[in-house]
Amino acid sequence: MSDSRDGAVAYVIAALEAKGTATRDDFDVLGIVDASHAITEDWDLAIMERSLFWGIAAGFMKV
Repeated sequence: MSDSRDGAVAYVIAALEAKGTATRDDFDVLGIVDASHAITEDWDLAIMERSLFWGIAAGFMKV
């Protein structure tokens, strides 16, 4: 649970790097945080459905 933007950033980084197949450098982390916050209106991004979170993250993958 997070109540700040910094906490949301930490959550996103942890989620992206959890499986070891990607790193924070592969994504626009702040873009993911801002888009997710706009949808949830909350800094606790863990409340999002996983499929929605990963859909947003995919849109912010760096190419």
